[in-house]
Amino acid sequence: MNSVRLIWSKAVTQFRSRFPELYAKLPALAELTRANKPIGIYLLLWPTIGALWIAEQGVPRISLLLIFVLGTALMRSAGCCVNDFADHKIDALVSRTQRRPLATGTLTRKDAILCFTLLSILSFGLVLLTNQRTIILSFAAVALVAVYPFMKRFTNLPQLVLGVAFSWGILMAFSAATREVPQSAYLLFVANCLWTVAYDTQYAMVDREFDIEIGVKSTAILFGDADKLIIGSLQFMFILAMTLAGRQFELGTFYFLSLIIASGMLAYQQFLIRDRVPGPCFEAFLNNNWVGAVIFIGIILGTA
Repeated sequence: MNSVRLIWSKAVTQFRSRFPELYAKLPALAELTRANKPIGIYLLLWPTIGALWIAEQGVPRISLLLIFVLGTALMRSAGCCVNDFADHKIDALVSRTQRRPLATGTLTRKDAILCFTLLSILSFGLVLLTNQRTIILSFAAVALVAVYPFMKRFTNLPQLVLGVAFSWGILMAFSAATREVPQSAYLLFVANCLWTVAYDTQYAMVDREFDIEIGVKSTAILFGDADKLIIGSLQFMFILAMTLAGRQFELGTFYFLSLIIASGMLAYQQFLIRDRVPGPCFEAFLNNNWVGAVIFIGIILGTA
């Protein structure tokens, strides 16, 4: 153990001496990529590896599991880089985001693009270990990640673009595992899009007043007073689509039990957002991590 610490200490010392400027930026880079806030990784990870589990009809190959776990983390971090690149001026006007590295000037937009490029290249290197169809799908994935942050300037439906981006890994998982994307996989894709729009609308409710003031668009603004009703409807359709997918893939009783538990959690989220208070709305958004985790456990048990 002491030898490992010694090796690590020497490596850090050498890195700091050779790349002092980069070393000084590491804390800010960690904040830029949201390494300190992994909720986005979880929300992207659960449906992706859940799809991989279903495609492999049980425990997936370790190689594929590592590819998708690492790829998910890398691409979510890359998405955060391009998001802050696009929003560097907007973030400075919103209290929740005004301390982000680009908003404060700790990092530059060039730093963000270089970080995005590096993370995308690393992710693409992982995809190269799969097959041609999955590689082709990966180009669309990168495009979606790059385009999404700019959508809030042109459409009131940026959450829908995020839904497609966060669901694309489902298609890639099936492609990597089976070399094709069966029609049933699109049920999971649509379900996850519905869920993503619902929880990202909850997230947008936190900043709604700021967004209206600075002219940023979102579904939280578009839905207006019908926000809670529409979120509830999206959540209901999400559970319905997941139920249909479960029947298509012949998942077991534990899977459907997980959907019942998840439904209870979604109902709790409705309680949290009932007064549209930013704090509880953000708590409702965070609660979706557990929704995803419970359904993923149901998939594991349902394919056992």
